[in-house]
Amino acid sequence: MSFRVRTRFAPSPTGYMHIGNLRTALYEYLIAKSQNGDFILRIEDTDRERLVGDAEEVIYSTLKSVDLEADESPKIGGNYGPYRQSERKDIYIKYAKSLVEKGKAYYCFCEKSESESMVSGHKDKCRDITNAQELLKSGKSYVIRQKMPLDGKTVFEDMVYGKVEVENKELEDQILIKSDGYPTYNFANVIDDHEMNITHVVRGSEYLSSTPKYNLLYEAFGWDIPKYIHLPLIMGKNEDGSVSKLSKRHGAVSFEDLVSQGYLPEAILNYIAFLGWCPESNQEIFSINELKSVFSIERLSKSPSIFDYKKLDWFNSEYIKLKSSEEFLNLALPYIKCVVKNENIDIPKISELLQKRISHLNEIPSIISFFEILPEYEIELFENKKSKSNFESSHLVLKLTLRAISDVSSWSYENLHDLFDNITSEINMKKSTVMWPVRIALSGQTITPGGAIEILEILGKEESSRRIKLALEKLETK
Repeated sequence: MSFRVRTRFAPSPTGYMHIGNLRTALYEYLIAKSQNGDFILRIEDTDRERLVGDAEEVIYSTLKSVDLEADESPKIGGNYGPYRQSERKDIYIKYAKSLVEKGKAYYCFCEKSESESMVSGHKDKCRDITNAQELLKSGKSYVIRQKMPLDGKTVFEDMVYGKVEVENKELEDQILIKSDGYPTYNFANVIDDHEMNITHVVRGSEYLSSTPKYNLLYEAFGWDIPKYIHLPLIMGKNEDGSVSKLSKRHGAVSFEDLVSQGYLPEAILNYIAFLGWCPESNQEIFSINELKSVFSIERLSKSPSIFDYKKLDWFNSEYIKLKSSEEFLNLALPYIKCVVKNENIDIPKISELLQKRISHLNEIPSIISFFEILPEYEIELFENKKSKSNFESSHLVLKLTLRAISDVSSWSYENLHDLFDNITSEINMKKSTVMWPVRIALSGQTITPGGAIEILEILGKEESSRRIKLALEKLETK
């Protein structure tokens, strides 16, 4: 076996990139790169019935967006191709027939319902037939099955879970080649991993029980067995407080869904790095290059991880804050422009307010739409216990504010700030009591990206005056 560490990510192009699949790709990449090894992308497209047209492109674009660049792939090529399993069909047939010749596999001619699935431990009736060649010549449909040992144990060492052993009598005679001539997932994996010199096989812990089947194939061929690294499950929180394997009922579970909800690719990747691994330090924000330098297999966990959207929100908000003003504006612009059409509105100023206050980009439209159109709002919003604001104080503040802004000649944040300092001193009220009714009058909502002064500055003198007059009419009617 090669002494150079080589890992492979081998997704099936049957849909979008699930978070669990992306985590596997990340760990495989980090295992290889932390040891100056190679990361290979192999496309497992032998399940022809489940293929989705553009799913392979989704795999490429997802890996590119999170900087998990493969050293070898169907697009890049390499010394161990082809890297698409559908292009390796003849290779699998050759190996399967060699196992039949060795007495390690056999032709099974049972009907599909019987040949495609088997109760654990059941041995197929075709296992010891003597007329296989005659049936082959007659053109009868068949699959090729592996002939499992009838007694003893298969034992292997996993780098995360330690020693694992399974009774051979519990193992079914698994299918190697299906009736359509394509290999099964398990068989193709073993052949490809051997031919591509894969040294470390990384996958979910749900595959622990099937690993003995892999090992028996390696032994049947007389090949070296790779190192195994099984990863803990990713769980989701249920409504009743319990947890179960992450699925669509827990919310967005694919990378594409999370990106469409306004999460940044680098934040998603950073978060999922912690779903089964932890660094030696308390550091949480890592670039991909930093992860390569600190990652180690020894820090992987056996325990399931819980996907926590609040924690992902925190990661995303931190990454948003790390962007330059220009970078964030480019990210936020489509979300801002879908609700703010007024060309006189200062969009860069809105972007500046948003960057410090949001956890994901999808929040933007709902919290800034008031800049375009003042929504209908209830007069009760002017009452707020925390800021000690009520109808009477709000009416007084808004009258003074309207009068004061009419005299402002230079509309700037600094001048508006001074204006409210003067109002606060004049009526001897807390600043929060003064600012609350102004913010409600300008936005019609209790949560805004920025306070009253920032909103005044962006709306401008004319629009701000119009909205304050409307608020005064509401209060006077009350």
